[in-house]
Amino acid sequence: MRLEAIEQQIQALVRRTLEEDIGGGDLTAGLIPEDALAEARVLCRESAVLCGRAWFDAVFAELDPRIQIHWQAADGDAVQPGQTLCRLQGPARPLLSGERSALNLLQTLSGTATLARRYAERVADLPVRILDTRKTLPGLRHAQKYAVRTGGCHNHRLGLYDGILIKENHILAAGSIAAAVAAARRLGSDLPVEVEVEDLDEAREALDAGADILLLDNFDLSRLREAVRLNAGRAKLEASGGVTLDNLRAIAETGVDFISTGALTKDVRAIDLSMRFA
Repeated sequence: MRLEAIEQQIQALVRRTLEEDIGGGDLTAGLIPEDALAEARVLCRESAVLCGRAWFDAVFAELDPRIQIHWQAADGDAVQPGQTLCRLQGPARPLLSGERSALNLLQTLSGTATLARRYAERVADLPVRILDTRKTLPGLRHAQKYAVRTGGCHNHRLGLYDGILIKENHILAAGSIAAAVAAARRLGSDLPVEVEVEDLDEAREALDAGADILLLDNFDLSRLREAVRLNAGRAKLEASGGVTLDNLRAIAETGVDFISTGALTKDVRAIDLSMRFA
């Protein structure tokens, strides 16, 4: 996901974030003389993968375009404790008002990218793609999807509008896997049709129905290997459910094409960052 494609989402998120924090005005910043200037720097307190510069920049651009930001690391860079990430110069009031909002976005997206990097590195030598899910923090869908890619993993569908994933309730409503797949084909979309299956019998049904991708839900390792054998290259296979860093490599070694996990976005821990004024 390119930043240019989500510029509007960045601006909208930043405005909501500032409204949430500043509301009718920053009372404490009002203690500082209006014409006061300041310099500051952002420090990293732990090892991480940097992500979210565009969101950080947008906060201060929204508050006062006179603020200058000089970055010393790029999105995707590995950063270390004590490292200066950027330096800022400009009017003191908006620097103070934007500090928390800018850091919140930067540390959350850096946390997402850092976790994604750990997952990607665990299976870097294997022909498997690690995917995120729709289990993102509310309001941060596009931002976290960008962070996942920055960390080296890949995006599943963005939402319900850009992918077809037939799950258990869809199958129950349609009557069968075959009926659900047939209905999906009648939509006339060129998107691949993915079907969630819970056992090998359902996997056979989905393959016979012509599904393009099978989501193997909570299959243990032996059933994953059997699903790969049964599939024989007819469809792409995605393992999901109970995925952790500890079992990731064993799942990848079964031969599945994709592994998806909501942990990349929903279990994120913000990176420890701070802004220090000179």
